[in-house]
Amino acid sequence: MTIATTPKSSADVLLLNVSHAKLTVTPEHFDQLCMDNPDLRLELTKDRELIVMAPAGGESSEKNFDLVMEVGIWNRQSGLGRAFDSSCGYDFTAIGGGKRSPDVSWIEKSRLEGLEIVGFIPVVPDFVIELRSATDTLKLLQEKMQEYRGLGVRLGLLINPQSKQIEVYRPGQDVEILESPSAIDCGEVMPGFVLNMSRIW
Repeated sequence: MTIATTPKSSADVLLLNVSHAKLTVTPEHFDQLCMDNPDLRLELTKDRELIVMAPAGGESSEKNFDLVMEVGIWNRQSGLGRAFDSSCGYDFTAIGGGKRSPDVSWIEKSRLEGLEIVGFIPVVPDFVIELRSATDTLKLLQEKMQEYRGLGVRLGLLINPQSKQIEVYRPGQDVEILESPSAIDCGEVMPGFVLNMSRIW
């Protein structure tokens, strides 16, 4: 870990280089970091490693918006649950996980009855999507998907536009890889929902 020289004027910036360091924090310190830095996109792994994510570029942001819209429109029409975008945080620490923020997530409505969701949601979602952006490392996203699966997410999709592949994660099953699908039937978890991929490829 290295620190740049002391700023010579107010126009200079002090930089902390942590690119070769692993930062670990407690769940409580993570919560404080989130409150103190509301503009940062932060996650905490099950091993308590802090992850600072870069903002998405325009192309990834547009694709993610389309995915959120697809899930949101189906959910509004079906009334079967509640859908969330990438700004939603989940707290899995009580069951051995971290504090994560899927790009898209959905929970069947009965599982949230009487639950306060102002802060991090302490419920494992039924469905998640992670969309790989140009700056995302595939291995780290795959590890995140394995964590979701281990926690009980019933259906997880890792969408990789670079290779036009989708990795499908289900509890107790091997990862299924789909090559350039035009649509994905998610009816096993979300009745009647088919995710259209035409705007993603």
